[in-house]
Amino acid sequence: MGEKVKNKAIERLEERQTGLTPGTLRHEALERAKQFKTSWIELGRVLWTISKEKAYRGWGYLSFEAYCAKEVGIRGATAKKLLHSYYFLEKEEPVVLRRLSEETPARLPAMDSVNALRIFRGKGEEAPQRYEQVREQVLEKGAEPQQVRREIRLLQERMKPTQPPGEARADRREKMLRRAIGTLRAMRLELETDHLIPERLAEQIELLAGRLETELKRG
Repeated sequence: MGEKVKNKAIERLEERQTGLTPGTLRHEALERAKQFKTSWIELGRVLWTISKEKAYRGWGYLSFEAYCAKEVGIRGATAKKLLHSYYFLEKEEPVVLRRLSEETPARLPAMDSVNALRIFRGKGEEAPQRYEQVREQVLEKGAEPQQVRREIRLLQERMKPTQPPGEARADRREKMLRRAIGTLRAMRLELETDHLIPERLAEQIELLAGRLETELKRG
């Protein structure tokens, strides 16, 4: 039954490719959708480009969600998770993203695992060594989403050691800045994708996130 559903889904995507020029952005998006389970990063890359350039408007769709649902065959929530996960790799892990794009790893990190890592990083609640621990599980070992979420939950439940006031303040500052950066970028992505604000305001949000990132690096 599952195989029949899968075949029908692929057939629908292939029907939509009919008449499209191979190599175009629209054709490539459908091709990546057919390979979604094994190449979600490539689909995320193409959808990110389509969303950023608002290319779907020229194809007769009023919104990015409508394009994804009607043409690519994925729900809006899944499409947004794809965008967030891909954008996280592009901004936070460009070296890893390049390696995953250029090589075929033995085990591709699952989209839900990367998304869990993104959320964990964005909350700013983790000590650097704890983030690196989860990062290794996700990006280097390809841990399954359930395992990643369990690991994060266990880390969050552990008691944090008492710190001197100065160190505690520095840690709190770093966490708050990371949380603000993650929140700003997630908001910018959703607001821009849903066309809720002008492009110039989206650019200002990204500019503010960049300034906070600079402040974070200054320590």
